[in-house]
Order: sequence, then structure tokens, then C-alpha cells
Amino acid sequence: MNALQNAATGGKNQDRTRNSVLRQMALLQSMSLEQLREKWLDLYGEEPPQYKKQFLIKRLAYRIQELFYGGLSEQAKVHLQQAAKEDPVATVNRRIPEERKSNEAILPGTRLVRVWNDRRYEVIVLADGYEFEGRTFRSLSAVAREITGTRWNGKVFFGLKKVYGRKAEGGSNA
Repeated sequence: MNALQNAATGGKNQDRTRNSVLRQMALLQSMSLEQLREKWLDLYGEEPPQYKKQFLIKRLAYRIQELFYGGLSEQAKVHLQQAAKEDPVATVNRRIPEERKSNEAILPGTRLVRVWNDRRYEVIVLADGYEFEGRTFRSLSAVAREITGTRWNGKVFFGLKKVYGRKAEGGSNA
């Protein structure tokens, strides 16, 4: 048992400890990134991942509650693992293949929507291209060119990539 669970078994102290847990969770919001990393090391016993502040706050809040209330039961863990094995989208323990990393590919089946000149355009990502209006295109840029009649970076056109500088302001159709 950890310190939070020990305190929880104390009867009168249970309300006080529960309030302590809530205070700890609220305190996370005001912590700096460095303080959050130190807290991670304390609660998880390992170096924190290199993620943004909001991710760390959510995971630390979960961990604080997990230590106080207890984690998932073994039965629940087995059930979740079974469900994940049968679900091709559940990639918790799988590595992203290098070829997908390098291409920054979008998962097949993803639907991209863009409104351009008051018309709604929809593109479906395929394993080997992009489907638009019943036709298959090799790139998003080709789809964007088909829609606008001019050259566009397809990821920028569909909002998958940020643009910096003057182009980021866009026009009336952006």
C-alpha cells in the first residue's frame, strides 16, 4: 500500500486525504513543465516522456487518483488487452512502421473535409492514394489542384499542416 492508500483507511482522515488528492490535482495546473517532470519522476519512478505540459498534467492527475483509489483490476486489464488484440486501431504497444513515419501517412479510411468557395469537398484516404468524387489521386496536392485549379500543398489545403508567414493569413476561401 502507498501513502495515499494508507491515509484512506483511516476513517476520519479519509475526507482529509480525499481533499488532499483534489488539492494535488488542482496544483498540477499551476506547476511549470520542469516541476511536472519532477512530479512524474516521483509518482512513476522513471523519466517522463518528452510530451507537452497538458499531457503530463492529465497523466499525473490520473496517477494521483490511481494511487489513492487503486488502479484497474486485473480482470479489467485482461478485458482491455483482449479488446485491443481484436481491434486493428488499438496500437498502444505497437510501433509505427518506419515507412509510415517517413511519409507521415494518414491512416486509410480517414475522411478529409474542406469548404472552398462555399462548396463542401470530401476526400477519403486510401492505402494507395486519395479518393475524390469517385476518382483516385496519388497525392493530396493533386486533389487540391483539382478543386482550386491552382497549385497547393495538399496538407496545407486540408489543414493537416500549419503554414507560417504571409500565406498563413489565407484569403477569403481559407
